[in-house]
Amino acid sequence: MKRRLTILALIIGTCGILKPLNAAAQATDWQQVPIPALHAFHPQEPKRIELPNGMVIFLQEDHELPLIDGTARVRGGSRSEPANKAGMLDIYGDVWRTGGTKSQTGDQLDDFLEVRAAKIETGSSADSTSISWSCLKGDFDDVFKVFTDLLRDPEFRADKLDLAQKGMDDSISRRNDEVGDIAGREAAKLAYGADNPYTRQPEYATVAAVTRQDLIDWHHAHVHPNNMILGIAGDFDSAAMEAKLRQIFGGWAKGPADTSPDIEFHPAKPGYYLIPKTDVNQSNIRMVELGIRRDDPDYYAAQVFNDVFGNGFSSRLVQSIRTAKGLAYTVGGGIGSAFDHPGVVRLSMGTKSASTVEAIQALDEELDKLKTHPISDDEIKRAKDSILNSFVFNFDSPEKVLHEKMAYEFYGYPPDFLERFRSAVEKVQAADVARVVAKYVHKDQLAVLVVGNTADFDKPLSTLGEVKNIDITIPPPPAEKKEETPAAKPTASNPEGKALAAKVVEALGGLPKLQSVNSLQADLTEQDAQGGPPTTVQITIAFPDRMHVQVQTPQGPFAIVVTPDAGFMSAAGMGVRDLPPPQKAETVKQIHRDLVYIAQHLNDPAFIFAAGGTETVGGVETRIVDVSAGDMAIRWFVDPKTGHVVQEAYEAVGRSGQMHGETALSDWKTTDGITLPALHKNKENGQDSSIVEFTRIQFNPAIDPKLFEKPAAEAKPAQ
Repeated sequence: MKRRLTILALIIGTCGILKPLNAAAQATDWQQVPIPALHAFHPQEPKRIELPNGMVIFLQEDHELPLIDGTARVRGGSRSEPANKAGMLDIYGDVWRTGGTKSQTGDQLDDFLEVRAAKIETGSSADSTSISWSCLKGDFDDVFKVFTDLLRDPEFRADKLDLAQKGMDDSISRRNDEVGDIAGREAAKLAYGADNPYTRQPEYATVAAVTRQDLIDWHHAHVHPNNMILGIAGDFDSAAMEAKLRQIFGGWAKGPADTSPDIEFHPAKPGYYLIPKTDVNQSNIRMVELGIRRDDPDYYAAQVFNDVFGNGFSSRLVQSIRTAKGLAYTVGGGIGSAFDHPGVVRLSMGTKSASTVEAIQALDEELDKLKTHPISDDEIKRAKDSILNSFVFNFDSPEKVLHEKMAYEFYGYPPDFLERFRSAVEKVQAADVARVVAKYVHKDQLAVLVVGNTADFDKPLSTLGEVKNIDITIPPPPAEKKEETPAAKPTASNPEGKALAAKVVEALGGLPKLQSVNSLQADLTEQDAQGGPPTTVQITIAFPDRMHVQVQTPQGPFAIVVTPDAGFMSAAGMGVRDLPPPQKAETVKQIHRDLVYIAQHLNDPAFIFAAGGTETVGGVETRIVDVSAGDMAIRWFVDPKTGHVVQEAYEAVGRSGQMHGETALSDWKTTDGITLPALHKNKENGQDSSIVEFTRIQFNPAIDPKLFEKPAAEAKPAQ
């Protein structure tokens, strides 16, 4: 009882103390609450060591966890690779690790590291390559031995090079899938120049040109101690680690020093540039020109301007264009900077198609306001507070400080550049910001890029000025085999071709049965080659020229329809959009390449069946039959024993432009007396692209004619 009374007394006493404090707080204006000065910024400095052979080492102790991480950064990157082998450094950065060492394959290294919860990774950038590791303190000696083997004696195995090239080809084929990626890539070309090494992009031909010897030669030319900076952070004693590293690397001889290439920048002329994209309902907009380097005295004032004008929710661009006018779902940008070359002045915006021109005009107005309503002292104070209060969180661990110091060493910046940042930002005044705006932000010098669906724009982009279209068509890959595509389309059937075609027809079910088919409907699942979730699709074909494809997506059904008079796609919430003419024409060709359709025309003189040559496909010695009619052409690889078409080859228009397609056919099943392959494995430009499995097929189903009718366009919401 006595204890309960004591606790009650404490509670009452506490309440009595808090009451006057709360009352005092409520009576005080929040703007009068004193804000303490920022603490002095003194990050934990790594120990710098330079070996006699020129290798620079940074050691940063961090005993919070029993881990040791490290990175070696080597001078020389993709900006120095030959233009005709663009992509070589991306491949190098991949195969350096996956190719293993002379004593262990990359797969064996995977197993070795996995049981130790460790990792070793390699990569490349525009100006350097890197190899890094992370491991437990107790495994350091074992993991570091593998690291040094990979650093000095990688094997670059041919099978891993081939795998990396296939991966690059897949990336090339998909590079026009995402609108944001297109806008960023092409805007950089406008800012730097289309042929600039910083914007150079790999193509099928340049990737195919890379050899194993190229990777070996690059490694021998660049990986030397005097071209390298090694940084290590973690739970170790610096003196002991230094002794170990001197023993391991001290005898490594110097090599030729890397020299940075002399790069010229040729920005595009100011004006409007357009990349039409018919399958989107939003526009991506970029306004660009050359920016500055980080060692420019104007760098700090530019950072303050960026915070005021385009960084974050409180910036002018967001508050005006997004919040007040509702014209953009994302908007921002500012004066960009880089360590050893100019960055990019970049203003970015995403808006719905129907407000494209209006949104550009709104951004122009904000640029004009920089003259009529200059950045105020209050805006500058808020920006400086924001930058300085968040600055420390960018370097809140010893490892972050280490990597920043390594960057200063790499680019030749003063060792105290990090410490200078805070005092330099504090000194920025309104006059400094006004100076950088006048010097670097020029509305009349910006190249304006728009990626979007021009049919849905509120006004033609040309109302703003002359418009230049940018072609982003992906060049096709070099042909691996001349026989894959006939040099010239045969002009007449030959006896062997007709005989093989007749055998195909019989294997399918016979000519009378096939000619009774006027239409078909099939259910199938399609899965991409990377193993993503399967997509459910239903195809309805009314020969010779009508097709309806319905795809089930997470957002609901999506339909593509082609008839002699129309080609369109429709989806709930997206309305109806016409297919581009090339896509419509390609869909009709798909109908005409169908096995059933071709077989129906065995005796049609307009259809040519020309046999020529043999090829082993999937272990089967096949006969090649080139089939053509009008502008349709396809190559069959026929098993002469069964009459089955084992594989098809054809030229088509894919997602990223013209491509060479191959389809392997298997798992033949009979429905209503007609035998067709249930499994289709597809390739685009030699790369696996998708697997299609037919689960149901029906011949001559009852088809509602409305299935091929174009729905009325949905009314657009009021602006």
